[in-house]
Amino acid sequence: MSARLTARVRVQRPGLTVTVDLVAEPGEVVAVMGPSGAGKTTVLEAIAGLVPLDAGSIRVGDDEVASPRRRVAPQHRGIVMLRQDPGLFPHLSARENVAFGLRSRKEPARRARLIADEWLERVGLAGVGGRHPRELSGGQQQRVALARALAARPRVILLDEPFTALDPATAASLRAMLGEQLRAAGATAVIVSHDALDAAAVADRLVVLEAGLVTQSGAVREVLRTPATAFGAAIAGVNRVVGNVVGQGDDAVWQAGTLAVPRPGADGGAAAALFRPSDVRLEGVAAGDGLARSGAAPSDDDRVVWRARVVRLEPTVGGVRVIVADPPAAVDIPVDLAADLGARSLVQLSLPTAAITWD
Repeated sequence: MSARLTARVRVQRPGLTVTVDLVAEPGEVVAVMGPSGAGKTTVLEAIAGLVPLDAGSIRVGDDEVASPRRRVAPQHRGIVMLRQDPGLFPHLSARENVAFGLRSRKEPARRARLIADEWLERVGLAGVGGRHPRELSGGQQQRVALARALAARPRVILLDEPFTALDPATAASLRAMLGEQLRAAGATAVIVSHDALDAAAVADRLVVLEAGLVTQSGAVREVLRTPATAFGAAIAGVNRVVGNVVGQGDDAVWQAGTLAVPRPGADGGAAAALFRPSDVRLEGVAAGDGLARSGAAPSDDDRVVWRARVVRLEPTVGGVRVIVADPPAAVDIPVDLAADLGARSLVQLSLPTAAITWD
């Protein structure tokens, strides 16, 4: 039976203080994303009872299960945690692994095995109950681990990057299955991930955690559509370039490094431009040694043009991502256009003004 999770986490770690308030409503799935070292796993471990709180509290439904003065044992919290390593018992079959949690709650052996087989079927593993973990692939082992977690009917389930060790095709299959089974079970869940697809496919809400603090929180679609920080923009696959509006009235222009965009009537001060790397066009390799400001005048098709220095090239599934400086931005181009580029190349870029949204 799912329950409301209210976590007010305050944990002091060497070099980092994690201060996070997180709420997951009954049956809601909350994704937590952030750069390495942001404190994501610390939050999960505090909720699970593996890390003591320095301040705050953890409540599951009406029950307080942790505070600096109170700490209910992890096995009595009604919380299950699933990590990257499935953690299956190697000497037990898949069926007995799933049934283990039920047996520990005094479920009769025959009924526990029947329930285990039902859950193995639900996660796409019908007929493999008699196999041991060594006879299963990594993806199959993760499915068994999920079946074991959900079969125990936890009040809250925690998932710590469960797909990281899997190949992309297996991860995609498991991602779809996870979303379906969490919804079917009505599970309250918190999933830590580095992949925005996990949040988009599985979660209702997304919390962005940076340096131990929440920098943005909201519906997954809204957070990915309007990221509030550079990291949020990176996981959303967009550029977030911070600049300033200078001038007034019809002469107002937003500027960031060598990029300038007309913004008639805009108020002065800082503003962030959001645009996708695929919306930027590589016009050519610029001649000359210096970076010249392009000015704000758009071309006939309402594009702004600027010059930038290449920092590095990164491979993508469909081509090459060019990272440029002043202002920092990413540009996606086909592989053949990257032949003449290298670090420190000076390129000319253009961007439709209609492709820019403002924050």
